[in-house]
Amino acid sequence: METHKEKILVVDDEASIRRILETRLSMIGYDVVTAGDGEEALDTFRKSDPDLVVLDVMMPKLDGYGVCQELRKESDVPIIMLTALGDVADRITGLELGADDYVVKPFSPKELEARIRSVLRRVDKTGASGIPSSGVIHVGNIKIDTNKRQVYKGDERIRLTGMEFSLLELLVSRSGEAFSRSEILQEVWGYTPERHVDTRVVDVHISRLRAKLEDDPSNPELILTARGTGYLFQRIIEPGEE
Repeated sequence: METHKEKILVVDDEASIRRILETRLSMIGYDVVTAGDGEEALDTFRKSDPDLVVLDVMMPKLDGYGVCQELRKESDVPIIMLTALGDVADRITGLELGADDYVVKPFSPKELEARIRSVLRRVDKTGASGIPSSGVIHVGNIKIDTNKRQVYKGDERIRLTGMEFSLLELLVSRSGEAFSRSEILQEVWGYTPERHVDTRVVDVHISRLRAKLEDDPSNPELILTARGTGYLFQRIIEPGEE
């Protein structure tokens, strides 16, 4: 019986990078499709339905930011952005538009492969410790179903990316307990920060979660800032507890 190969869309206007990544990712078991510009990326995405997108920022016709924005209108597919931009603010832009992680050019293919494995593993992972056996958690008008990896605010389903859900699941599984940014990065993204800027990935994802879940994101009541530490989810009171 043939096992399902996870499919990766590699988008880069440099043919040499596309060839290298296609060869290396195919060798470690992925099905790889490629695109050389932003418009081709969207077309290829809709035809091939990949499990993850590796997306360069600087491209002709439509840049990576534009592609990321379009993809997020129709899909929660994991996105890892490749950026050669030196300005930290430019890297953060991709995360704010919905990317799950970024790798700075020039990059080590092994580092990218590790990030891909980590993101795909987290997106598929279920059942964090501290979650009730039903897998369903209610906090005010928020309902979190960890089995279906779905979140509702009232009757409305809130669309989260896989990494956003994994981050929420981690915080909820140990509600009332503060996590440092480094701990979150290791638990959810699977790597240790080498530079202080790496932890901005966590800050941006927290901001995105607050924008989707909080009534007033500027004055959060669910996902709280632990001053000098990091973040925590408000303590969830179980039935029967005082």
